[in-house]
Amino acid sequence: MEKTKGNLFDKTYMIIILALFSCFLWGSAFPTIKVGYDLFQISGSDTYGKILFAGYRFFLSAVMILGFCILTRREIKIRKYDIKGILLLGLLQTAINYTFFYIGVSNTSGTKGSILSATGTLFSVILAHFFYKEDKLTNKKILGLILGFTGVVLVTINGGSFGSGFSLTGEGFVLIASLTGAISGIYTKKLAGQVDTFLITAYQLLTGSLFLIAVGFLGGAETLKFTDKNIWLLLYLSFISAAAFSIWTILLKHNGVGKVSVYKFTIPIFGTFLSYIFLKERVLGANVILAIVLVSISIILINLDMAKEKKLE
Repeated sequence: MEKTKGNLFDKTYMIIILALFSCFLWGSAFPTIKVGYDLFQISGSDTYGKILFAGYRFFLSAVMILGFCILTRREIKIRKYDIKGILLLGLLQTAINYTFFYIGVSNTSGTKGSILSATGTLFSVILAHFFYKEDKLTNKKILGLILGFTGVVLVTINGGSFGSGFSLTGEGFVLIASLTGAISGIYTKKLAGQVDTFLITAYQLLTGSLFLIAVGFLGGAETLKFTDKNIWLLLYLSFISAAAFSIWTILLKHNGVGKVSVYKFTIPIFGTFLSYIFLKERVLGANVILAIVLVSISIILINLDMAKEKKLE
């Protein structure tokens, strides 16, 4: 898939389609996970039960990707000198990121958690400025980031309560998760230049999932009870991670981190729409429409700016 047509994945229309599809999948995870907590009887305060649930999800994601590689006759062995890098990515992108995220969101409001998790996009673009010459910050990028983040705030506080205060294990952990996610994006791009992207995704998910499962059990979580209904939901969540992470890794390999990461501003918007459709959680109004406009302008500004930079090179 990734080897066809050489530059297929740095074409603007393909970036838009694949990035939005990935973000749609991640957005659909929000309502699906909530339904999953009910089906698996995981209470809102059972943080380690949620971590164990995530561990199972990512383990199945890794199995799906490896199964795809076998069916398509891809090599599933990785070179010895790549193992260390993939293990590190697994710890960063899946294990540490989601451990901090799940504990953090359990100790803060859903509104705050959603807004703070969107800082991962800000961190990604800022970090890319220091690592890649094609990803330097410009006035247009900064304006795009401000507009995109404003859109996330608008769509998140619509019908929700922001609350007050700051705690290390709440808001602090969500910010740490966002930062580790951004660092993972930078590191993923580096690894993608030397390892097959599907193998990167599969083995980092496998590594991270085993860590999450261990943390869940050590924290006192009980073994999940499977039924005909919840197994299908878990499989869909696993597919979300398998597909979205694989596509995202390919996009990062062929494009600037900033150009791709800005699309993550759409995740809360997709999540809000899908939560409204399936959970009837929020009333869609002017805030959401304005958020869509702001995020769209943000994406256009950053993409136009990077296109201009390419022409000047």
